[in-house]
Amino acid sequence: MMKCIKITITGRVQGVWFRKHTKERADELGILGTIQNIMDRSVLIIAQGEENNLNEFLKYCHKGSPLSNVTNVSSEDLIPQDLSSFEILK
Repeated sequence: MMKCIKITITGRVQGVWFRKHTKERADELGILGTIQNIMDRSVLIIAQGEENNLNEFLKYCHKGSPLSNVTNVSSEDLIPQDLSSFEILK
Protein backbone atom coordinates (compact mmCIF):
# COMPACT_ATOMS: atom_id res chain seq x y z
CA MET A 1 0.00 0.00 0.00
CA MET A 2 1.37 3.41 -1.02
CA LYS A 3 1.75 5.87 1.84
CA CYS A 4 3.07 9.45 2.07
CA ILE A 5 4.53 11.10 5.18
CA LYS A 6 6.09 14.38 6.22
CA ILE A 7 9.18 13.92 8.40
CA THR A 8 10.89 16.64 10.44
CA ILE A 9 14.33 15.88 11.83
CA THR A 10 16.22 17.97 14.37
CA GLY A 11 19.70 17.82 15.81
CA ARG A 12 23.01 18.21 14.02
CA VAL A 13 21.58 17.47 10.57
CA GLN A 14 22.85 20.36 8.45
CA GLY A 15 26.41 20.55 7.15
CA VAL A 16 27.00 16.83 7.81
CA TRP A 17 25.96 15.35 4.43
CA PHE A 18 22.59 14.32 5.88
CA ARG A 19 20.62 15.13 2.72
CA LYS A 20 23.05 13.28 0.42
CA HIS A 21 23.09 10.11 2.54
CA THR A 22 19.32 10.23 3.03
CA LYS A 23 18.74 10.50 -0.73
CA GLU A 24 20.98 7.46 -1.27
CA ARG A 25 18.96 5.47 1.30
CA ALA A 26 15.66 6.65 -0.23
CA ASP A 27 16.82 5.53 -3.68
CA GLU A 28 17.81 2.11 -2.29
CA LEU A 29 14.34 1.68 -0.77
CA GLY A 30 12.38 3.06 -3.73
CA ILE A 31 11.17 6.06 -1.73
CA LEU A 32 9.96 9.09 -3.69
CA GLY A 33 9.84 12.65 -2.39
CA THR A 34 12.01 15.58 -1.35
CA ILE A 35 14.46 16.59 1.36
CA GLN A 36 15.45 20.12 2.30
CA ASN A 37 17.16 22.15 4.98
CA ILE A 38 14.88 24.48 6.95
CA MET A 39 15.90 27.87 8.39
CA ASP A 40 15.56 26.58 11.99
CA ARG A 41 18.43 24.10 11.22
CA SER A 42 16.10 21.11 10.93
CA VAL A 43 15.51 18.96 7.86
CA LEU A 44 12.12 18.45 6.22
CA ILE A 45 11.36 15.33 4.19
CA ILE A 46 8.32 14.37 2.15
CA ALA A 47 8.56 10.61 1.62
CA GLN A 48 6.28 8.31 -0.30
CA GLY A 49 6.49 4.59 -0.86
CA GLU A 50 5.34 1.18 0.28
CA GLU A 51 4.63 1.12 4.02
CA ASN A 52 7.36 -1.44 4.83
CA ASN A 53 9.96 0.61 2.94
CA LEU A 54 8.83 3.81 4.66
CA ASN A 55 9.25 2.11 8.04
CA GLU A 56 12.84 1.20 7.10
CA PHE A 57 13.41 4.75 5.86
CA LEU A 58 12.14 6.18 9.16
CA LYS A 59 14.58 3.93 11.04
CA TYR A 60 17.37 5.39 8.92
CA CYS A 61 16.18 8.94 9.68
CA HIS A 62 16.68 8.30 13.40
CA LYS A 63 20.33 7.47 12.70
CA GLY A 64 21.22 9.71 9.75
CA SER A 65 24.59 10.23 8.12
CA PRO A 66 27.85 9.23 9.84
CA LEU A 67 28.53 12.80 11.07
CA SER A 68 24.96 13.69 12.08
CA ASN A 69 23.49 13.64 15.58
CA VAL A 70 19.71 13.24 15.32
CA THR A 71 17.85 14.37 18.44
CA ASN A 72 14.24 14.11 17.26
CA VAL A 73 12.22 12.67 14.38
CA SER A 74 8.53 13.46 14.00
CA SER A 75 6.24 12.32 11.22
CA GLU A 76 2.70 12.84 10.07
CA ASP A 77 0.64 11.23 7.33
CA LEU A 78 -0.06 13.11 4.12
CA ILE A 79 -2.26 12.38 1.13
CA PRO A 80 -0.18 10.50 -1.50
CA GLN A 81 1.26 12.86 -4.10
CA ASP A 82 2.28 12.63 -7.76
CA LEU A 83 6.03 12.09 -7.28
CA SER A 84 8.52 10.52 -9.69
CA SER A 85 11.87 10.61 -7.83
CA PHE A 86 13.58 11.63 -4.60
CA GLU A 87 15.13 15.09 -4.89
CA ILE A 88 17.34 17.27 -2.72
CA LEU A 89 15.87 20.78 -2.58
CA LYS A 90 17.93 23.84 -1.69
